[in-house]
Amino acid sequence: KTKKRTERERIADKSVSGVFSGSYALHPFTGDLLPIWISDYVLAGYGTGAIMAVPAHDSRDYAFAKHFNLSIVPLIEGCDISEESFDAKEGILMNSGFLNGLPVKEAIVKAIEEVEDRNLGFRKVNFRLRDAIFSRQRYWGEPFPVYYKDGMPYTLDEGELPLELPEVDKYLPTESGEPPLGRARNWQTREGYPLELSTMPGFAGSSAYYLRYMDPRNSQALVSKEANSYWRSVDLYIGGTEHATGHLIYSRFWNKFLFDLGVSCEQEPFRKLVNQGMIQGRSNFVYRIKETNTFVSLNLKDQYDVTPIHVDVNIVHNDVLDVEAFRNWNPEYKNAEFILEDGKYICGWAVEKMSKSMFNVVNPDVIVENYGADTLRLYEMFLGPLELSKPWDTNGIDGVHRFLRRLWNLFHTNGEFLVSDEDPTKEELKSLHKLIKKVSFDIENFSFNTSVSAFMICVNELSQLKCNKKAILSD
Repeated sequence: KTKKRTERERIADKSVSGVFSGSYALHPFTGDLLPIWISDYVLAGYGTGAIMAVPAHDSRDYAFAKHFNLSIVPLIEGCDISEESFDAKEGILMNSGFLNGLPVKEAIVKAIEEVEDRNLGFRKVNFRLRDAIFSRQRYWGEPFPVYYKDGMPYTLDEGELPLELPEVDKYLPTESGEPPLGRARNWQTREGYPLELSTMPGFAGSSAYYLRYMDPRNSQALVSKEANSYWRSVDLYIGGTEHATGHLIYSRFWNKFLFDLGVSCEQEPFRKLVNQGMIQGRSNFVYRIKETNTFVSLNLKDQYDVTPIHVDVNIVHNDVLDVEAFRNWNPEYKNAEFILEDGKYICGWAVEKMSKSMFNVVNPDVIVENYGADTLRLYEMFLGPLELSKPWDTNGIDGVHRFLRRLWNLFHTNGEFLVSDEDPTKEELKSLHKLIKKVSFDIENFSFNTSVSAFMICVNELSQLKCNKKAILSD
């Protein structure tokens, strides 16, 4: 049966099938016997064709283990695998022997090192190339300049471009399940042949937009050779690490194609890439006693067999759970019972990636309402180096807000803007030019957090000098 299906068909198939081989493998670290199963969702052409299944943290392994009633052991602290696998490669390991207590990424490195130290194997990078699906069944996107005649696709002539999106009454699929463009009247060529109903994905436009910025009003070409030769390529690209496996790959592919056609004069679209770190969130956990709807407080959990579950940080205050809000948060917990300590339910916590799935996302609107947008922007820069991941902690936001008020108060008194036209003193000029030198250096090196610190030092010095000189403010 497996031989009759392609790898693509096997990957797309969500049904679960498999058979126990009757044999076992010996775990190289623990010595445990591991049952060997055969299933067609494991691809022979990828890696060795055999995998060490981790059902708690891989959706396909999880479905397989559930179907055949195999053991599912959680390996990451605080994950809830009662309904689905926890696939995020983040968190602290447990139930993992010598790897316990390590973050996932560090544990992977240490495990590979251990395999090599014991001569059990060696590290290797495997790649699996996949086709990029270049169509979306939604309204918003560039329409394909393709029509159908006798069931065969043909492209529109260049003179019929650009093909613009038509008006539709709703941005929803049709009653028969066609994409939204199926709602458009006369979505066809002048000869009456139907046009393609799918649209292009977001990266269709974003993959080459930098070239269009060089010559945005050119109606004859994407970019003229003169404009392209002048601007060349993007000097600096700042983006998250996920861009390296998404947008940047598409951009490089498009740019190299355009270079071969003679449209782009540079082989590479971006001269320098800086990856900013993630803003991490402080997550909270509750501990459910297994096979019950009873939750036990943090310092009592070791007395029970519990499963850690992420809980919305907005119903937790100083690690104390709002029990009634928790019952209303999820219908599953409406009748939940609690084992408290000193009359309170204390939650566990961890610093993790800020994510909806971990219920630790902070709404910036609340901070803007309380402190203003300038405070939020400045505090984000002040958190730490641009390229490092940083835990979001509002404990320091008051200090940033006070700094902005001190800066404002240098030149405002009783609600009035008051500046002096006197010449600045040597001490005032010294403080200002130390700041200018430091900030100029930091901007070139993307050290925005130390720039904020330099501003704070300068404002403190100017406050001590009681400076409100116009020359200092304007420079």
